[in-house]
Amino acid sequence: MEPITEHRQVSGPVVYGFLRLVRVSAARQAALAATLTDYCRSHELHLSGLFTDRDAFSGPDSAAFAGLLDVLALPDVYGVLVPAMSHLGPRAIAVARGHRIEAAGSRLLLVRRPRPTQSSASGSGRVRRRTPGTNRALNAES
Repeated sequence: MEPITEHRQVSGPVVYGFLRLVRVSAARQAALAATLTDYCRSHELHLSGLFTDRDAFSGPDSAAFAGLLDVLALPDVYGVLVPAMSHLGPRAIAVARGHRIEAAGSRLLLVRRPRPTQSSASGSGRVRRRTPGTNRALNAES
C-alpha cells in the first residue's frame, strides 16, 4: 500500500530569486538570501536558484538578469521572487524588468508589498495599495 501524499516529499512551485546588491555587507547579503529562503519555506515554494546583480550601472540587461531570463524559459518555472521592487533596479529599469518577467510567462512575487500611496481622487485619507503586474505569493494561484 502506498503512503498518502501528505507523507511524501512534494515540491512546491519552482521560483528563482533575484537580488540587487550594490555595496552591501556580507551580513546584509546573507540576511536577504535567508529572507527569500524562509519566505519560500513558509509559502510552499521551491527556491531553485538565486541571481545576484552587483553592478550599479548595468542597465536593464545585466548578466544576472539575462541568466534569470534564461532559466524562466525552462519548463515548470512558476516565477521570480524579490524582497521588493527595488531589487529589480531603479524604477524605470524595475518596471521594464517586471514586464520582461511577465512576458516570459512567469509571475513576479514580492516579499514586501510596495509602499502604500495616498489616493489623490478620494481625499478620504484611505490608503490604496498599487501592485500593477505583480502578485504576492499569498495572493497568487498555486
